[in-house]
Amino acid sequence: MSDAAGGILGFVGMSALAGVLVTAAVTPALAVTGMAANNSITMFENLPGYLEIDELAEKSTVYAMVDGRPSAMASFFDENREEVAWDYISQYLKDAAIAGEDPRFYDHGGVDIQGTVRGALKTVIGGDTQGGSSITQQYVKNVLINNGVSEATTEEEKQAAYEAATEVSAERKLKEIRYAITLEKKYSKDEILLGYLNIAHFGGRVYGVQAAAQYYFGTNARDLTLAQAASLIAIVNHPEKFRLDYPNSEANGAASVDAAGNPVPYAANKDRRDYILGEMLKEKKITQEEHDAAIAEPVTPAITEPSTGCVSAKGHAFFCDYVAWEIKNKFDDESTPDVNEGREMLQKGGLDIYTTLDLGLQNEAINALNDNVPKVAEGVDIGGTVVSVEVGTGRILAMAQNKDYSNDPAVLESGRNYTAVNYNSDIDYGGSSGFQPGSTYKVFTLAEWLKEGHALNEAVDSRRRDNWGQFTNSCEGNMSGDGWNPRNDGGEGGGYWSAVQNTVNSYNTGFVAMAKELDLCGIAKTAESLGVHRADYQPLSQFPSAVLGTNEVAPLSMATAFAGIAGNGVACTPIAIDKITNAKGEEVAPPKSECTQALTPDVAAGTAYAMQRVMSEGTGQSSAYRTEPWVPMIGKTGTTDNAEATWMSGASTKVSTVVGVFNVTGHVNLRDTYFDAGQAAQLRHQIWPRVMSYANARYGGDPFPEPKGSLLNAPQVSVPDVIGLSPEAAQQALESAGFGWRMDGEVDSSQPAGTIGAQSPSGTAGRGAIISLQVSRGNVAGVPNVVGMSADEAEATLSGAGFRVERKQQDVTDQAQDGIVLSQDPSGNAKPGDKVQIVIGRLQGGGNVELPGNGNDD
Repeated sequence: MSDAAGGILGFVGMSALAGVLVTAAVTPALAVTGMAANNSITMFENLPGYLEIDELAEKSTVYAMVDGRPSAMASFFDENREEVAWDYISQYLKDAAIAGEDPRFYDHGGVDIQGTVRGALKTVIGGDTQGGSSITQQYVKNVLINNGVSEATTEEEKQAAYEAATEVSAERKLKEIRYAITLEKKYSKDEILLGYLNIAHFGGRVYGVQAAAQYYFGTNARDLTLAQAASLIAIVNHPEKFRLDYPNSEANGAASVDAAGNPVPYAANKDRRDYILGEMLKEKKITQEEHDAAIAEPVTPAITEPSTGCVSAKGHAFFCDYVAWEIKNKFDDESTPDVNEGREMLQKGGLDIYTTLDLGLQNEAINALNDNVPKVAEGVDIGGTVVSVEVGTGRILAMAQNKDYSNDPAVLESGRNYTAVNYNSDIDYGGSSGFQPGSTYKVFTLAEWLKEGHALNEAVDSRRRDNWGQFTNSCEGNMSGDGWNPRNDGGEGGGYWSAVQNTVNSYNTGFVAMAKELDLCGIAKTAESLGVHRADYQPLSQFPSAVLGTNEVAPLSMATAFAGIAGNGVACTPIAIDKITNAKGEEVAPPKSECTQALTPDVAAGTAYAMQRVMSEGTGQSSAYRTEPWVPMIGKTGTTDNAEATWMSGASTKVSTVVGVFNVTGHVNLRDTYFDAGQAAQLRHQIWPRVMSYANARYGGDPFPEPKGSLLNAPQVSVPDVIGLSPEAAQQALESAGFGWRMDGEVDSSQPAGTIGAQSPSGTAGRGAIISLQVSRGNVAGVPNVVGMSADEAEATLSGAGFRVERKQQDVTDQAQDGIVLSQDPSGNAKPGDKVQIVIGRLQGGGNVELPGNGNDD
């Protein structure tokens, strides 16, 4: 049989079958005769008839709140679609769709007989199933595409699902017809038309009339003009051919020219548009005047690019990116490793995501960074960050950095001002592997110091040395500090400094000495309890050097920790989302902050006390005095080795803020680096006050609780008696007992010259107190005790010991005391030649003691 003959027979068979199917569906009571017809009906009725309509993929929108009202920040979508209600769609659109795609839509039962026969002819002869489908059939095809793609988990599965739903075959067409007929029995015509207008493809990633109206004409579906509505409906007939964002493509008319020979853009779309307008006139949906006016209009789209992702969020892009990661991470089901449910929700779920961002504070952070830290600088890969967290809730109020956001590889290669890395966050939230926080990390040693029973005014031997000996570590085993010789930033050699002094002045040797008396594991666990962890999620290092801030952590972790200290010890995990609703307007539970009592209120109060002193008299003054309005604030500065990173971290009782200026890569000393705003190492003290000034004005701040006396003052313990010991032996005895010492010169003493002649305090003192020691000159002798002797015997004894004697009488009534020495002064030590006064009893009424003249007086 020839191909032509086969084609004719195929056409006849297909046409007959189509007629049978349509007749059977529309008028099932009709008697159909003939074996072929009966067999066809049986086969048709055995096809699946129930069509499950999955949720449509819709774009999600991220909002920040401005004066209580949501302000759109960014959108996410795989398919740019926004479902709208019947009343939100222009009547022009509805009429244009019917006139252009299915004029008999309201008359048939899901399948248009004429269209089906025409489609059968195209299928058999031309191999094309595009023609002849009713709106209901087109809706079915789009639903099948949507269902298949939405259930796919890989790009390959999505492509396979699309091809299955659009396969050019009679079998697929029959299924489509069967579904269309059953769909018409379940839904009204208006419901089907609405579904079709919301699901239809308008070219590229644009789906549904609302997204199409916004993209192509910058308006809403309800506000389209007649000409615009007809142009949009023209696109659905052949989305790639008639789309309006490629004006010079050959498919859309660039090959057409006007009388002057100029290319006519959108010629193909205009031809289809004008056809639809003519059909609308024929169906009496518009007047002749409306028709003629619309025909006369040129096709003039106003392309409004939808932005998917955070690029459109501009200065808020890194916070937006954090929000996206929070959705993707928190809603991902670990039991389905091949599917990221969080991403699917974000890209397809039609979510409205209301964030914690305070746009006023955020803008202040952005402006402060832009005014101080350049995006790109010669000779240094400079980074600058600001992150603020609300105390007691974990809500992220601001998150900014000095770079422009992009995740487009081509853009990232175009300049060092672009990055997709969020410097403020952990690595699985789009962040880096972290940065060393330097001395801001010392607050965890301070908190552990108080937790383990030490006091703020308790001193430690903070002298610089390289023989620190063993450090206790109950988790990883004790560790040696020998050979390690950390120095103080100001070059101080060290002394016996209290925990407060060490904190106020950020003495490295002081904190190493404090850690020497603590458990390194305990310090790490205290940091962890406040929300600190390495940004790469490796365990925190517990080596002695970690005390000085060598773990790489995210600034957000430090802001969370400082909020915990400022919040009476209650640490709350950070969150970026307040509320989520899905496409149906139903609330979806957002990720929640988990708050725990990381420090007791007493320990938090003691830690905050020392950190307030940092702001009032220590290294944080440069930020504190620039902050206005003033509220009580805690703080801690940080500078890493060679000033490669500099930090200012602090909080009120309401808001915690961390500012960092650092090398993103490389090892440039920021004290040797200058920008227009000044020395790079000092820029933190220009940024932090601006951000906290806004925060203080908006949120206020309360006084921090006063610490208990037991946390301020060390417990009283016995002081070794070192009188008479050599200075070296005395010092060793005091150090072994946990005391410091200070040599305060010489003292007249009866102790041998060169030994300790005096100490203060003696007896008891606060643990870790500094004991003042004085070396004896050896020039003091003991004064003989002459009390109870007769006057002459006493004088002879004292004179014989080299002392001068002064007699003084005192009346007595006891005969036994008459002429006897009642007391002497001094009674202890004195230098030879010093005068000793003796008091002699005289019986009232006279006595037998003769007082010499003034020969012994000066």
